Amino acid sequence: MSRPQPHRRATVHDIAAAVGMSRGTVSRVLNGGYVSAEARAAIETAMSDLGYVPNNAARALKMRRSQAVAFVAHEPHSLFLDDPNIGSIMLGANAALSLADHQMVSLVVESARDNERVARYLSGGFVDGAIVVSARTKDPIIKVISDLSLPAAFIGHPPDLAQNIPFVGIDNVGSAVAITEHLLSTGRRRIGMIAAALDRDSGIDRLTGFRAALGSLFDEELVADVPHYDYGSGVKGMRDLLERDPEIDGVFAASDAIAAGALEALREAGRNVPRDVGLVGFDDSTWAVRCQPQLTTVHQPAKELGSCAAQAVLRQLSGENPETVGQLLPTPLVLRDSA
Repeated sequence: MSRPQPHRRATVHDIAAAVGMSRGTVSRVLNGGYVSAEARAAIETAMSDLGYVPNNAARALKMRRSQAVAFVAHEPHSLFLDDPNIGSIMLGANAALSLADHQMVSLVVESARDNERVARYLSGGFVDGAIVVSARTKDPIIKVISDLSLPAAFIGHPPDLAQNIPFVGIDNVGSAVAITEHLLSTGRRRIGMIAAALDRDSGIDRLTGFRAALGSLFDEELVADVPHYDYGSGVKGMRDLLERDPEIDGVFAASDAIAAGALEALREAGRNVPRDVGLVGFDDSTWAVRCQPQLTTVHQPAKELGSCAAQAVLRQLSGENPETVGQLLPTPLVLRDSA
């Protein structure tokens, strides 16, 4: 009994033979070039009849393009479940890339080994560019991207980022000043901060803004340093602050997830928000509206950050030089019941 023959994939030659036209004419249709309306209609009909599927892998090899862009996130895996901002940034980037017919490849960096793996991947020609989130100071991925001259955009601005690499971000210092000044305007005077991610620009800048807004009221003892923008860090940080000063009456949490954890710790301690302690967050994420009371916070345009970063990479891939290297998006305060 003979084996069934595998189905042969239709080729450009088959389309050309079916319509009685040259292979070049068929190729122009496939690549968006000009042909007459009659020729285009005949070729598209033949493609449908023959079940033709473009060989994107061969096309990419010929063009030396993968049509893929890496989304590199320097966060622990657990934070993807705890911090809705990462997901929103990713969705914004993916939407912009999808409109341009590019695929997004997600790469999570959680360890030194991950850094090596991602560096090898970026160097291997598997992607045409990269969007990088939460890069640290002296991040090895920054060096890889610079050495490769890989089209890239960063969300946030690590201090050692090369001057010619585009970035999209927010004014973390100014936003932290504004939210802290709001706490002051409510009559709070013993104000602490749960400061996260001090190994990157966002965390450092939020602490800088907090310190600047308080001036002489700033107390180093009322800063709890936690590693991540997550709920567990908020619980731990708030417990630490209450232990240091039970009379604390205001808290700036460096993210809404942290603020949600802080709210839980305050309830455990029998402290009412906002009567006893004014509490504010940062991000205006889903955490902010799920809390009771809902959080006063800073609106961070996460989807727009992802979209703008993706568009910056796409412009580089099309041969454009960025008109402005840095782009800062607005971050209005959102006043709710927690302060």
